Amino acid sequence: MQTYNQGEHLVWDIVGDLDSKDACKRAKVVFDPESRHFLFRSFCWDVLVDIDRRNIYSSSPEAMQVIHELGYFFNLSALWYLAGARDVKMTGVLMSPASVKGGEIFVKGTHGLPLDRISDLYGKDIKSFQEKGTRLGGIQVDHGDAALRLYPFPRIPITLILWSGDDEFPARADLFLDSTCEMHLPTDVIW
Repeated sequence: MQTYNQGEHLVWDIVGDLDSKDACKRAKVVFDPESRHFLFRSFCWDVLVDIDRRNIYSSSPEAMQVIHELGYFFNLSALWYLAGARDVKMTGVLMSPASVKGGEIFVKGTHGLPLDRISDLYGKDIKSFQEKGTRLGGIQVDHGDAALRLYPFPRIPITLILWSGDDEFPARADLFLDSTCEMHLPTDVIW
């Protein structure tokens, strides 16, 4: 049996009561009324949300590894996305996570985003950064020394910008969100 905490239990109830046609339009997902599954793309993977069994899974072993490793965090994010996404066009205006209302959680303490891992791994290997991003469904965009737009959820693009290091400056990675992200998810779920 699936185990989850109280917050996840509550959002499963909300998702179970959604008008599927409305949810599909708002969240840019598909619903199969026969199996009662929502289907959406997360990065390059198809992800299924089984309403009756309260289970989130993918046919991709790589996606299942990510879903398993992130566990509660992935489930809660996917469910809140289904429940809260809005039918609004992305602005293309990039904002730093710290600019999101309540976004100080992205830069302080243990909640800081581990962007140094990306710059440490790819700061001197732009080509591998681009290849990895493309394998994850990313689209190369024109920022920094290399940048990728990735879609963890259909209406939630993130842009990762990599600045390669040199003798004067260390490598750096930055993450930006479309300015509409706050319309779709609460800040703690964006994190």
